[in-house]
Amino acid sequence: MVNSQHTVIGKISYTNSWPVFHNFHPSSLSYPAEMVSEVPAILNQGMAEGTIHVGALSSFAYAAASDRLLLLPDLSVSSEGPVKSILLFSRMPVQQLGNARIAVTNTSATSVNLLKILMEKAVHGKPEYISAEPDLDHMMDQADACLLIGDNAIKASWQNQGYIVTDLGELWNEWTGLSMTFAVWAVNREAANSKPKAIAEIAEAFAESKRRGIRELAPVIREACMAIGGTAAYWEGYFRNLCYDFGERQQEGLNLYFRYAYEMGLLPQEVKMELWSHNLLTRVKE
Repeated sequence: MVNSQHTVIGKISYTNSWPVFHNFHPSSLSYPAEMVSEVPAILNQGMAEGTIHVGALSSFAYAAASDRLLLLPDLSVSSEGPVKSILLFSRMPVQQLGNARIAVTNTSATSVNLLKILMEKAVHGKPEYISAEPDLDHMMDQADACLLIGDNAIKASWQNQGYIVTDLGELWNEWTGLSMTFAVWAVNREAANSKPKAIAEIAEAFAESKRRGIRELAPVIREACMAIGGTAAYWEGYFRNLCYDFGERQQEGLNLYFRYAYEMGLLPQEVKMELWSHNLLTRVKE
């Protein structure tokens, strides 16, 4: 059972967030905290319900609970162009998939909804989507194309299967001219109000962990090679290609994604992104 006095921090297990988490150690915080590493669905639910107070979650999950969450500044998993781990494998070019059947993995609402936005708005198509376990061969037995994300996409990209591979980060960037944000760090509003000092310390610890993780990538690369395979050169390129900031460029791209998702009925409400700031701390003191 989670101690109610503790601040609970959610950790995404996906490789793409490792540079931000690698040097983050709850035990070194001055306020009691514990980290839970869970599949995104459980993290997303915990953040929305308030049983997880602060941490990483997928962009789409943030949007669905944005009225209860504040975004931590300058932390994200974004790409300006190719992301290298959200890949559409197909037998024909993406522009010809308008009426195709596409198998999607049920593990990532952000990527699946990005695909739906791109297919409808950029390709002007209305494909049929079927849900399937993330296995390239099995998916392509049932469909004309399939979407793989994360480590499954990376491993599939290492095999030459003869499929056309479309990087959704790249397609989004070519179409909009903007970056795409796949994960964000957020804090539950209640926790921000009731534990301002603890949240401020956690936000600073994440920012410092990110700075150090990017500066000293070697241990993160070693961990990825051991856990998933591949070469150090591959992972160096993979991590260096991603952007872990959340500045105006990233916010602009994410805003557009949320707007399209709302227009298409993928989100029930419009999203107004609000950033947490240390000013909350000042307000509480007054």
